Amino acid sequence: MDELQTIRACLTELLGECLPGAPDDDEAVVRDQLEARGLGLAELADTAGVQWNGRFLGRRQVSRTWAVCFGIPPTVLYEPVVGAGRLDRALLLVPLEFVRPARPADPGRGVVEVIAITEEGSAAMRTVETVRAIAGRGLEGDRYAAGRGTFSPRPGSGRNVTLIAAEALEESGAALATPQDARRNLVVRGIDLDALLDRQFRVGEVRCRGRRRCEPCTHLQRLTADGVLRALVHRGGLRADVLSDGAISVGDVIEAL
Repeated sequence: MDELQTIRACLTELLGECLPGAPDDDEAVVRDQLEARGLGLAELADTAGVQWNGRFLGRRQVSRTWAVCFGIPPTVLYEPVVGAGRLDRALLLVPLEFVRPARPADPGRGVVEVIAITEEGSAAMRTVETVRAIAGRGLEGDRYAAGRGTFSPRPGSGRNVTLIAAEALEESGAALATPQDARRNLVVRGIDLDALLDRQFRVGEVRCRGRRRCEPCTHLQRLTADGVLRALVHRGGLRADVLSDGAISVGDVIEAL
């Protein structure tokens, strides 16, 4: 079993239910699945001497496999494969609100700078000036509205439309030739996207609801350049549902409702 398979096995032990997996998954996919259940993974500090009197996930330094641990000092309760080495990372399964940043009262007021869509998963994104949003589906002409996105077969909300802040792309150092290479539908400026989590907002004449962060994944890195995943961790944008039909155009205002 590899690292991801062992962390899934440990989460199954904690949750009492199996998280579905695929060969090209990474930790970001696991976090998305947990978010759909209202849960998150919080890093525990000082992995050399974890001080947590409860169950947590611990990773072995040498074998890079995960185990369910408990108590002070840590004792292994469940280990899907026999690992090697001391713990070099520890994660605590917690309610999602404990790992999300505090939401500011005013997320600001932004503007749409780029609209990007593609008809097929993994195909190059193309930019358009205006697009029609379809409630419950996504953007007309985009792979997720048609059910042909890379992750379309997997259950869960937040796949209608994706957004990313232009500021995040500029400040992260991600090696992207153009903003649309981030493979998000809307590149926006001037608004705090984290502040739109679990909140309704408007883009032009279209109402949406922020569902969860759009963390980068190895799929994005394979289609772009090495280092993109690390550069965009916690800066990958927002996944949202489309609540009403309407048009979205470059230059439209985006604001919380």
